[in-house]
Amino acid sequence: MSGNEEDDDLDLRELNDEELVEQIQDDLYDGLKEEVVEGVEILLERGWEPYKVLTEALVGGMKIVGDDFRDGILFVPEVLLAANAMKAGMEVLRPLLVETGAPKAGKMVIATVKGDIHDIGKNLVAMMMEGAGFEVINLGINTDAEEFLKAVEEHNPDILGMSALLTTTMPYMKTVIEELEKAGRRDDLIVLVGGAPLNADFAEAIGADAYCRDAAVAVDTAKELLKRRHNQRADA
Repeated sequence: MSGNEEDDDLDLRELNDEELVEQIQDDLYDGLKEEVVEGVEILLERGWEPYKVLTEALVGGMKIVGDDFRDGILFVPEVLLAANAMKAGMEVLRPLLVETGAPKAGKMVIATVKGDIHDIGKNLVAMMMEGAGFEVINLGINTDAEEFLKAVEEHNPDILGMSALLTTTMPYMKTVIEELEKAGRRDDLIVLVGGAPLNADFAEAIGADAYCRDAAVAVDTAKELLKRRHNQRADA
């Protein structure tokens, strides 16, 4: 967006539904919170179901952001701005989605492991997962196995995400997985791990389901593994 006179004078109400959805996606991409909120409110006024607004406007917009992030066109600061704009739109939709009992893509508990206080990457994953229609419980940083287990018992998620940015805190991920096994909860969960020093071999060695190198990959991996799990259950 160039921020010229034309952009400033754009009246979202004059756009038809299709144009408005495209404009919301553009504004989301540019991290324009107020414009995204206004667009969401106009679609709701026009009688759109909250779930339809979420999937077509916000999730659709975040998919473009995720693809461009994956392809190196966008970088972390821009993605954080877009994710914050999406969050602002979600604030409007969330109570309505709860009311209408809209379907969720799935549920995820995510945190940075004990001893590690890095959270930008982890927060980005949480925002992108929300943007893809998942319910996300973000436990924050420096999270021990007991806290992970408590959250699993309380929220019964489909996915558990762990992040570490220090090589010294990586082994703690294995501790969490072992505690899940002891509690008989490991098989209920898809465990995803991420962070700069990790790789796929490490994820396999500690018994995680997958390593995700960034937020866009995390969303794709979560969806793919969930789909596979549902298909297996359907065949069983």
